[in-house]
Formats: sequence, structure tokens, C-alpha cells
Amino acid sequence: MAFEPKRPVKDINYQEARIYTDAELKNYTEEELKNFKIKHDIPMLDELEKGPWPSFVADAKRNALHRKKMADDRLLIDKEGTEDLLGVLEQSFVDGETHWKHGGIVGVMGYGGGVIGRYSDMAEKYPAVAHFHTMRVNQPASKFYDTNFLRTICDLWEYRGSGLMNLHGSTGDLVLLGTVTEQLEPIFFELTHVMDQDIGGSGSNLRTPSCCIGKARCEFSCIDTQELSYEMTNYYQDELHRPAFPYKFKFKFDGCPNGCVASIARSDLSFIGTWRDDIRIDQAAVQSYIAGEFTPNAGAFSGRDWGKFDIQKEILDLCPSKCMWMEDGKLMIDNAECVRCMHCINTMPRALKPGLDTGVTLLCGAKAPILDGAQMATLLVPFMKAEPPYDNIKAVIEKVWEFWMEEGRNRERVGELIQRVGLPKFIEACELPATPQMVKAPRSNPYILWKEEDVTGGWQRDINDYRTRHKR
Repeated sequence: MAFEPKRPVKDINYQEARIYTDAELKNYTEEELKNFKIKHDIPMLDELEKGPWPSFVADAKRNALHRKKMADDRLLIDKEGTEDLLGVLEQSFVDGETHWKHGGIVGVMGYGGGVIGRYSDMAEKYPAVAHFHTMRVNQPASKFYDTNFLRTICDLWEYRGSGLMNLHGSTGDLVLLGTVTEQLEPIFFELTHVMDQDIGGSGSNLRTPSCCIGKARCEFSCIDTQELSYEMTNYYQDELHRPAFPYKFKFKFDGCPNGCVASIARSDLSFIGTWRDDIRIDQAAVQSYIAGEFTPNAGAFSGRDWGKFDIQKEILDLCPSKCMWMEDGKLMIDNAECVRCMHCINTMPRALKPGLDTGVTLLCGAKAPILDGAQMATLLVPFMKAEPPYDNIKAVIEKVWEFWMEEGRNRERVGELIQRVGLPKFIEACELPATPQMVKAPRSNPYILWKEEDVTGGWQRDINDYRTRHKR
């Protein structure tokens, strides 16, 4: 069944919502752009335009020229903002330090997140960016936009902001870069009331959940990532918009172990679709790959002649757990040893598919370098079903939050808390059983520190009872 939102979605008509005419949006020629010089000297930024790759500096200069040619009454913030922005950046390169004062000083009524305050400490030299706040907009699941929405939000940001955008931030949001304090509430009103669109998370709260394309277009997806992301976004609105955590907390949803949103490396709670029955095998299709009738990797590496497909070399020898072999012309899999690396399925997608008993693996604690460096997530739950209303998953989430909010230090990610207190204490607090999949490496010392309740009879022993069992 296709994913459907729980309430009607507003249909935006760009022709009714638009602010600018086509002539205003295309108000300069390429010749004018070629001869355009911003008001600041930026030799180091000019260097970034050289070479074969597109440059954000070139894009910013286009924006600066476009805004300079707009009528004064067609923009609500200083039209020289992009020029001053480039000037501040050049100054940062010269000085080797940032000139932005960052902090959650500003916001919109009722929300503690979604707006990142940016103030320049060189406001006298660059007055157009004295304040240049960023707003995060909650992206749709899998980042499915239509052109009406994108054109409308571009017009809105051109009118009330700098016109500069980032699609997408690490969290996933559509990021609106640069506006003044007075425009925050009007922008928020337009987003929520006209475009039926919420802003995302920022600060010490739940960040905007993001997911892969899921079952919308991917045959490997084991869970409906869009529905799961939509449910968690709506269910945890309070945690998303009103910061109450020790630090940020990210959800990311991968439909299968291919991990197209890299949840295992970039989220505090990683959801990865998986299966617990056998990989489905079409033996006839296996033979077609061997015979060269089907192109391996769905043609992804067809740019050169790699020679005839060799199942031994390209599949069996590359299996990390060596759980595959050929027997009497048939491909055999010891599914109990499969580690879900997806290599064989990716290479022969017409012959192999994930099992049908699907669910989700939960991992916890990934992050980029903050205090203790980058780290990958630790496995919490090897497998659980992922079916609406996801109460089993919510129960795990809330146990994690409960312990982290009680024990976490200021600006300590949950992964750093696990490192500090140890995994045994963490999973005990979350009421999760220890499983072999949690073991990262074998023990390096011989000592096991038992708890009293784990020892028969506790610490206090009866010597007479002992002697009845251990006679001299």
C-alpha cells in the first residue's frame, strides 16, 4: 500500500502564490554577469571560481547581480547582503577566524528551534549582514518536491531573505541562508499558513528526521521509510521544536542495509531495514547472469569492458562471511551466517532479493567529531517489526531519551554518554538484553565484574552450606 499522509496536503499553485514576474527573475544578461564586480575586493574567493568544478562563489555573484538590479521596493532586506556576505567570508580567510557570532538568540514564537541566529562582529564594515539568520525548513520524506513548492519558497526567500539556499543540510532540511530578525515571524507565517510547511529542528532537540527513498522507488527497501519518518516527525513534535535534551539528537531511516542516507554514521538513532528469513533466490536468473544474459550490478559499471561475469570471483569470494557457494549448478546460501552486506543482491538484483520477514535494526550513538571524535553507531536491537503505529520502536526511543536526559552532560551526544558510562549500563537502563551482535571485539582482559544479583547466593555465603558441597 502506498504511503499517504494522515491529513490533506495543501496544493500550492505557483501562479497564484508567485511574487515576481519572469522578467524580474531573469533580469541580467551573461555579458552583464561577465563584467560584474562586487563592491569588495575578494581575491581569495575569486580563486575558488577557477578549475573544472562549479563554485558557490560564482552562484553568489549571480545572486548579487540579480538583487542589485531589482527595484528597491521588491526586496525587504538590504539588496547588498550577498556582496557583504562575500566580503565577510574573504575577511575570514584573511584573518584565519570566523566573524560570525553564532547562537540560539532569535527564533519564532512558540518554537525553541528551527532558527540559527547569525550576527556579524564586523557590522560597521559589512552592514547588510549585521544579522544574517538561517532558517531550517522540514523537508518532505525522501525529499520529494514539486516545482510549485520550490518556486514558491524561492520567491518567498528572495523577497524576505537573501535568496541563498542550501539543499540540503546534513540533517536533511531545506536551509534558508540569511535574513534579518524582523522577517523571521512573517516568513514563519508564510511557510505555515500559505505553504502548509513547518520549520525543522535546531539546537538541543530532536533534529528533523530524514529517510531514503524507501518503497516509493526502491525494490530493496524492507520498511516503509517514508511512513516511519512521517510518523516520528509528527509524534515527536514537542521534542522537535522545544529543546530539552543535553544536545542534538538525530533520527535517520535507511530502507535496507545499503544505507543510502548513511544512518549508521550520521544519526544518534539509526533505523536500518532488514530481514530475518532467507534471501530469495531465482536460480534461473542466477544462470542467466553466469551465461552473460543479464548485466551485473544492473549496468552500473558498464562504462568499460570488464570481461565475462565470474560468479566465483565477483560474488562468492567477496562474501565477507563466506556463506555462499555453488552446488550442482545452484547457488547456495547459509542464511544463518549472512551479515546483510547486500553485495550479492546489488550485483545480481534479478536473481537475489531480501527476505519477506522484514523489520528494522536499531543502532545508537553515531556522530561527527564533537568531543571525542567521529564514531559509528552501536547496535541496540538486532531486529524488531516496523508496523504502524510503531509503539515497540517508540518504547525503545523513550527509554534511550530517559536515560540520556538523566545522565547526559551538557553538549554530550548519546554516543559519548555510552562511551563514558559503558554499554552494559546503557542497555540495562534501556531494558534491553545483551546480544552477541553488540560485541565490537572480543574481550582483551580476563576479568568479569559480576553483579551481586547475577551470583547465586549473592556476596554473602554460608560456610556450612559451602562445606556440604565441597567436602575435604
